[in-house]
Amino acid sequence: MEFKTKGVCSSKIIVDLDGDTIKHVEFVGGCSGNTQGVARLAQGMKVQDAIARLEGIRCGVRPTSCPDQLAKALRQAAGIK
Repeated sequence: MEFKTKGVCSSKIIVDLDGDTIKHVEFVGGCSGNTQGVARLAQGMKVQDAIARLEGIRCGVRPTSCPDQLAKALRQAAGIK
């Protein structure tokens, strides 16, 4: 599933789930080291656990961040409101 990001440097996030587990995450654009780190840490996690840890993280004065956008992507991919 591809998720178009809003308000961050990355332009999209590609998420692949295996049931309720995160199989693969790839950020397109953004701060390469940080987005690769977040993606690798998320792999293997339960979707709900990752959302709980990432949702609401801000980037400086921005109201969102790449991790927060990943939480939104995971919600969409898993069909969670």
